[in-house]
Amino acid sequence: MTGAFYLASLVAVVSTGLVITSLNAVHALLYLIVSFLGVAVVFFLLGAPFIAMLEIIIYAGAIMVLFVFVVMMLNLGRQAIEQESAWLMPRIWVGPSILSATLLVELLYLFGFGVLSQAGGIMGQAPKQVSVVLLGPYLIGVELASMLLLPGLVGAYHLGRDLRNEDA
Repeated sequence: MTGAFYLASLVAVVSTGLVITSLNAVHALLYLIVSFLGVAVVFFLLGAPFIAMLEIIIYAGAIMVLFVFVVMMLNLGRQAIEQESAWLMPRIWVGPSILSATLLVELLYLFGFGVLSQAGGIMGQAPKQVSVVLLGPYLIGVELASMLLLPGLVGAYHLGRDLRNEDA
């Protein structure tokens, strides 16, 4: 269990570093999705399966897909078509695929030893009990996960703005 925690943490840290150092917006967003998945595995291994599912469904799913579409839509024109075709090259998927496969192998390993079936936690409880737990001991986790959106939003704004129309 400790090894799985450190492996998921390593995937999250490496992919977050690649988000910061990536020069291409779509590459950075792909690595950010992998980072969210790594953080979700860490939450799950710490005994917070509800927060892990929220991380996957809300952050890695809905919001990051929205960011990818917004970044792709802001680059209009002939140059954008050439750039988007370059983004669809299989080589750009190697890094995120390796990191995601690492998380998948880790989860399959944990399923194999029955660790995930013993999770229990707040799954299968009434909505009132889930909300009490969510707004009680997991409140800081929810707020910290929501704070991850701010750098993504600022980054999307800076990457999407048109520098030709700004006064220097």
